[in-house]
Amino acid sequence: MAQLSRRHVLALGVGGMLGTAAFRGASASEGAAEAHGISAFGDLKYPADFHHFDYVNLDAPKGGTFSLIPSVRAYNQSYQTFNSLNAYILKGDGAQGMDMTFAALMVRANDEPDAMYGLAAKSVQVSPDKLVYRFTMRSEAKFHDGTKLTAHDAVFSLTALKTKGHPLIIVQMRDMVSAEALDDTTLVVTFAKGRARDVPLYVASLPIFSKAYYASRPFDESSLEIPLGSGPYKVGKFEVNRYVEFERVKDWWAADLPVCRGSYNFDVVRYEFYRDRDVAFEGFTGKNYLYREEFTARIWATRYDFPAVKDGRVKLEVVPDDTPSGAQGWFINTRRDKFRDPRVREALIDAFDFEWTNKSIMYGAYSRTVSPFQNSDLMAGEGPPSAEELKLLEPFRGQVPDEVFGAPFTPPVSDGSGQDRSLLRKAQQLLNEAGVPIKDGKRTLPNGEVFRIEFLLDEASFQPHHAPYVKNLATLGIEASVRLVDAVQFRARQEDFDFDMTIQRFSMSATPGDAMRAFFSSQVAATKGSYNLAGIASPAIDAMIEKIIAADSREELTIACRAFDRLFRVGRYWVPQWYNKTHRLAYWDQFGHPGKLPRFANGVGAPEIWWSDAAKASKLEQAK
Repeated sequence: MAQLSRRHVLALGVGGMLGTAAFRGASASEGAAEAHGISAFGDLKYPADFHHFDYVNLDAPKGGTFSLIPSVRAYNQSYQTFNSLNAYILKGDGAQGMDMTFAALMVRANDEPDAMYGLAAKSVQVSPDKLVYRFTMRSEAKFHDGTKLTAHDAVFSLTALKTKGHPLIIVQMRDMVSAEALDDTTLVVTFAKGRARDVPLYVASLPIFSKAYYASRPFDESSLEIPLGSGPYKVGKFEVNRYVEFERVKDWWAADLPVCRGSYNFDVVRYEFYRDRDVAFEGFTGKNYLYREEFTARIWATRYDFPAVKDGRVKLEVVPDDTPSGAQGWFINTRRDKFRDPRVREALIDAFDFEWTNKSIMYGAYSRTVSPFQNSDLMAGEGPPSAEELKLLEPFRGQVPDEVFGAPFTPPVSDGSGQDRSLLRKAQQLLNEAGVPIKDGKRTLPNGEVFRIEFLLDEASFQPHHAPYVKNLATLGIEASVRLVDAVQFRARQEDFDFDMTIQRFSMSATPGDAMRAFFSSQVAATKGSYNLAGIASPAIDAMIEKIIAADSREELTIACRAFDRLFRVGRYWVPQWYNKTHRLAYWDQFGHPGKLPRFANGVGAPEIWWSDAAKASKLEQAK
């Protein structure tokens, strides 16, 4: 994921010309078909003449305000703050919602696992070898200042992101060789041989920036200047670290395209930022913002009894989550010598009593996470590998623990007492075997230092979950402490891998691909800003990631993911925490949303396909 030099960029330009020539020959001789959409395995639900996505409400009115606090983040974004309107680079803390200000070549259909349909590009031709994608741009596409959005802008954007974007963008664009504009309407993107299956999808989803706008501005600098966009919203009022508003573009060029009908209904979308979860909750009860997804079981169980809930002004909904729930846990920084031995890491897993924590702190609301593919059929089965999985794993026999060829590792189930003696005895034995004995009442590392662990944290609401864990570690002779820092310092320390253990939560898509490298590969283990917090550097895992990326069918993908899961779990790279199979929603009763929310939406489709109900809003105003 190292940033490319000018020399590399020049080399890529040559590759682009060769790729274009190859495409022209292939299309002339074999007639590459023009398509209105793409997907990982070629399957599309919607035909070329589709009118709208099935899950939207075509009669949804435009207007009103939707306000919320951040619940997802990407690249340089933070949940608690922002100080930059550039959300695609490493520097600064990017504002939430900036993706709404830019158009992309194509957009996702949220009722399909990975299908994409044309936005700024109306169609695409794919060469027979699937290495060259020729996009035809829409003539009506334009930026917010009225200037035309062309293939030249797309080339500038893809090149800038590949060379100067956030490290996670750079690594996911590794297999994009070049982008070239043949004219204003023709964009040719060339990919490397053996490219990851989902790289074209990722490239098609990236924002398109104005080449002219950045001709006089550095792309890779943090900035509070409102960038020139082409999406359904533009930045409105904002106050650094407090809030940012996005105003709907009333004459947006793409409003009546099939992929946009029934979407982007609010006149204003506003993000509020809070440093503390409890304060954020109080802000919701005071109607400082209108929509909240609740992630804290304690608050959901005990604090949604305020007057506005009781009299119906605030609605509560529990919506099933059928998407992969992903991974949440304390990731162990294996770059540090004290954590290199997997027996030490397993001892840390044994010391965490999930059953007590779930019962006593989280009101029994959660299930235990065991896999990064939790809540999906990509998880390894409970028994030994299938014959198909064995074919992938067998080449690594003798290089990986024999445990890989048995049942996958699963965190132990405690007796729920908070201090399960049998598990603590097991942890003690593992530490002794790893050469980390007790001396003078303290657990001592091989170098003679006392074994200390600092948990890096940026949210005070997580402190109660650490307290019983720290107590159990003390029973083992380990000096553990919690360091609570602000959001900026937290992100900086994570990016520099300056921590012992820290919490991370992420979800894989239903069709995992190149993003696996950013979380698990040796390629990014030492790359500042990568999501590989544990420092995983395993040839077997690297090989399995390539199998996942190269899978030619969903069946092959599932087998490769299950094999990967076995390898990941055997490494004991994290102390798995918990997950929830539902979305817990609370909102002031002035919104409407489709009756059946799309399965693969990011969350529950809010605010993209929700709308403001004027009658409800008026009634709510009168009820003050």
